Amino acid sequence: MSKKTKAIAICGVMTAVAMIFSYIESLFPIPIPVYGVKLGIANIAIITVLFVVGKKEAFIVNIIRIALTAMLFGNLNSFLFSIAGGFLSLVVMIGLQYTKRFSTVGISVAGGVFHNIGQTIAAVFIMETGAIIYYLPVLLISGIVTGIVIGIVSGLVVKRVKSSFFNMEN
Repeated sequence: MSKKTKAIAICGVMTAVAMIFSYIESLFPIPIPVYGVKLGIANIAIITVLFVVGKKEAFIVNIIRIALTAMLFGNLNSFLFSIAGGFLSLVVMIGLQYTKRFSTVGISVAGGVFHNIGQTIAAVFIMETGAIIYYLPVLLISGIVTGIVIGIVSGLVVKRVKSSFFNMEN
């Protein structure tokens, strides 16, 4: 199997995994008294594609995941919030990964923080109020904490996928 074929297979599998994780996360909210805080477990798949396959593929997988998840399990507002957070976080993660100075944990933390910033910006426009900004510090803290967890798990997945999938014989 060629490297390109393996990359396409990883992207397809990771798109499906990200969608499944997004759906599962919507079924089981985190039991804390802060509305809207999520682990962001779908980012395990996105970070894996970013580190194993590439930037362009991570962008495509993320956009497809957001669009399909919104169509199947959400609505227009969930799409707008997800696309704002997902786009901003991925742009930042790609930029940091390009520097080659950050691990999966550092990139995941930045992604979690900027996802929350993107969603807050979207909320200001959608809800037509700037008051939502006061919620941002709570979201930034949750982005850091969940980013660390997702980054650690992503690092393990990246190592596993690189070693098992790309070292297979044709």
